[in-house]
Amino acid sequence: MPVRDRDEIREILDADTVVVIGCSTTPGKAAHDVPKYLADNGYDVVPVNPYADEVFGREAYDGLLDVPEDIDVEIVDIFRPSDELDGIVDDVLEHGRVDVLWTQTGIADREATDRAEKAGVRVVEDRCIKVEHRRLT
Repeated sequence: MPVRDRDEIREILDADTVVVIGCSTTPGKAAHDVPKYLADNGYDVVPVNPYADEVFGREAYDGLLDVPEDIDVEIVDIFRPSDELDGIVDDVLEHGRVDVLWTQTGIADREATDRAEKAGVRVVEDRCIKVEHRRLT
């Protein structure tokens, strides 16, 4: 089951690094404004966007598997359509060092996230990390 307990979500939000898959360069889009909020609130935001060289002045990577090994991937936050979640979970499992998979509001695929949970990755599904951060910290 995805994490729903507010104490556990609060604990997850104590992370330092958030890899944002689908991080946008376009202000006004949730995939830009939410990661910017995270960066403005002290998180090390690592953008994944194959169409950008950088986001927020930070190098953007083509995919999760392109993020350098020296970056501690605590949370992977997803801003991609639900039908892409299965492939993202494949990358999370191949990466092998992801603590939490977080899917933004409206993004869900129980079969995919069940696979992640069975591999020991905590999952927060169909919730906005910005909303949860504001509510719990």
